[in-house]
Amino acid sequence: MQLYTHSPLDLPPGFTEVKLRELGDAYAHACSIAQAQGAGALVWVGRYDLVEFAVVLEPDEPLCSARRAHFAAMNAIGDAIAAHCPPEREVAFAWPDTVLFDGALIGGLRLAWPQDCAEDQIPDWLVVGVMLRAADLSHVDTGLVPGSTSLLSEGFEMLDCEAIIASFTRHLMTHFDRWKESGFKVVATDFFARMPPGKAGERRAIDGDGALLVHAPLDTGPARRMPLVEGLNKAAWFDAQHGAPRLR
Repeated sequence: MQLYTHSPLDLPPGFTEVKLRELGDAYAHACSIAQAQGAGALVWVGRYDLVEFAVVLEPDEPLCSARRAHFAAMNAIGDAIAAHCPPEREVAFAWPDTVLFDGALIGGLRLAWPQDCAEDQIPDWLVVGVMLRAADLSHVDTGLVPGSTSLLSEGFEMLDCEAIIASFTRHLMTHFDRWKESGFKVVATDFFARMPPGKAGERRAIDGDGALLVHAPLDTGPARRMPLVEGLNKAAWFDAQHGAPRLR
């Protein structure tokens, strides 16, 4: 993959920037260099229509629980969007990986890990990939897809794209620090704060391997369980054919 001259992102210490040409694939490239580059490698693509980037992580716990880093990353992109969006606009999540802005799909996250890593082994790396629609496609009648949106159509300035990436890295560090100091529950609480409210009396939790547990009111019957890996594999927000957030 060829790289080209660019203005560097304003990243905190510990991150190494890799910028790709417009047709590059940040997520795939980050996975390909994760072993060699290690933690903090941040790959991003200079595109006008998408905010597309991926970051390499090096967890210190077994894969089954390390995947919970996904929720810290979801919180970080939610905070980054909220910090740069017009006032009084809502950033929300749909389980487990979709990002909504004012109720419309704007993007989501993907998570990769070494395929030969067993669930009880510490993976050499994880890759978190983030994609947000920055601008409407010229050939799409947005009136036909009211369930989707873009940063530009929601009042963001295009120059905010690089700022959102840099902001994400800082918020990600904050959420990892809070996890380390206070336990994963604080990360889950922040994630649920952007999820639609459940039924009256329901309790929600994220278990040790990242699954969503929904406890019925008064704990009548077993909790409903939604596995994280199953949701990540589905990637309901992502249109693989077009390599972009789904239009709906």
